[in-house]
Parts: sequence; structure tokens; C-alpha cells
Amino acid sequence: MSSAPHRTGFVSLVGRPNAGKSTLLNALIGHKIAITAPHPQTTRTSIQGVLTTPEAQIIFVDTPGIHQSSTLLNKRMMETVRAALADRDLILFVADAAKPVTQEDQEAVHLIPKSAPALLVPNKIDRLEDKRLLLPFIDQYRNWFSFAEVVPVSAQTGEGLEELKTVIMRHLPEGPALFPEDYLTDQPLRFLVAEIIRERILHATRQEVPHAVAVLIDLWQETPGLTRISATIHVERPGQKVIIIGKNGEMLKKIGSEARLQIEKLLGTKVFLSLFVKVKPKWRQDPYFLDAIDWRSMVGSESEQ
Repeated sequence: MSSAPHRTGFVSLVGRPNAGKSTLLNALIGHKIAITAPHPQTTRTSIQGVLTTPEAQIIFVDTPGIHQSSTLLNKRMMETVRAALADRDLILFVADAAKPVTQEDQEAVHLIPKSAPALLVPNKIDRLEDKRLLLPFIDQYRNWFSFAEVVPVSAQTGEGLEELKTVIMRHLPEGPALFPEDYLTDQPLRFLVAEIIRERILHATRQEVPHAVAVLIDLWQETPGLTRISATIHVERPGQKVIIIGKNGEMLKKIGSEARLQIEKLLGTKVFLSLFVKVKPKWRQDPYFLDAIDWRSMVGSESEQ
């Protein structure tokens, strides 16, 4: 038995869009609880993932990428980021080590409170042909902020992840676990299912469609051995609806088929999934609709919760 004290704390993952925060969260937890896609701003709200080990319980909080706020949706996303930067035991600033450092990166770093304990996590180091490029990359970030430590990783390959977990635990306060051992996330099943559907759309479509898509679960009906789910995909323009449905409905069938397989894996039961597409102009500026797609409104809305 180890005599080391048990540690527990909240750790926020922040950084620019496409830095790989959600992929890193999934890799650290060992389960897929956040959707990923090659598009920026895939994550729209804070997502909590809990890693429990004999020595510690780490409550990770994934956040949207730090970006300029244009729509009401974007502004709410940035409010989520600022909330995650406040009152946290540790901040992980995740940076894409395979890309040149930009002015936007500097502005993002400046959002970290000066007094906050923070680690710099250069991600995607597997894409660096010359690892010596990491040194000037790290130096640039350290010129902007006094990071407690730097841990380069590859969320994709797993390189550096065990060291990162060890370093994180070292910076957490002593304390008992806050959640049961098998607790993984605060996201209700309805939100996770809606996110799976949105992820398949992100991977299947291009151009302006991904940012203009929102998914709402309309029906959730459980019977022995089968869960019936009906969902509506909301877009902002008729042309986007045409793209998602596709010729003879083929695109929508593909999205539905791929989503159903992932949902069945999540729920551990057969799933009958019905998808519909509706045009809702300027939904990203509609506060009532944004409230409706917020996962907090879905808590307790299915029998599992």
C-alpha cells in the first residue's frame, strides 16, 4: 500500500481551435466522451470527464477553442472558456506543436489568469519530423506565460500521456474522491447521442455546413432490447439541408447508419434511429434555441438519468 496522500482536483483543458483538446481528453480518460472532427470549434460547451486511479481522481473539463466571438453561440462558447479558467486547480494549455506560433496563440495564452497554475501541453508531436523544433516552440510560449511545467504529448499515439498524468497529479491538492469509481462524465445520454449524430455530420460534410448544424433529440423510447430515438438536425439555410439529405437521401442514410452503430455501442442495446432535417434560420443567434441545445436542459430527460 502506498502511503502517498490521495489527490483530487479540477483540471481545465484550454487552447486554440483544433489543438486536439477533445482527442486528448478521450485519450486521458480512456473512453470517448467528447466528439472529434477535423473542423475547428467542434466542441461547443464544457465537457467533464473523470479519471479515477488508486492515487487520484482528476476531473477534466474540456472547453471550446479560444476564438473571436461573432455569433451569440460563439460568445456563449467563449463564456464557457472563461468560466473554465476560473477557480480551477490546474489549467492545461494545449497547443498544436505541428503549426507555427501565431498572434492568435499569444492572445489565447493571455486569457490565462496570471496567478493560475498552468501546464503547457504541446500536442501532436508525432507530426514533427524534427523534434528539435519543439524547443523554440516551447520558448515562445514561456515568454508569454510562466508555465509550471511543459509536457509534450501526442494524444493520437499516446506518447507522453502517462507522464502528463503523473505531472497533473503532482499539482493537485490532497483530498478524497468526489465521484464514484465508475463515474465518467456529467453529460446525459441524450446529449451524448445528439453529439454522436453531429460528429457524423461533421465528418461527412464540408464548407459552411458543420458550424450551422445543431441536433435535438425529439423522442427517446426504451423497450427491452431496443431503444427508439428520433432526432432533428437543424440547419440555417435550405442549401445546407440539401447537402445533408444528399441525392436520393443517401447522405442522411449514411449519417444515420454510422451514428446508429456508435449509439448502440454507447447504450449497449439495439437502436432504431430516425433522423429529420429542418431549416431554422439564424439559430446561432437565437437565445431560446441555444438554451434548448444546451446539455444542461437534457438532464433527467431520459429514464437513465
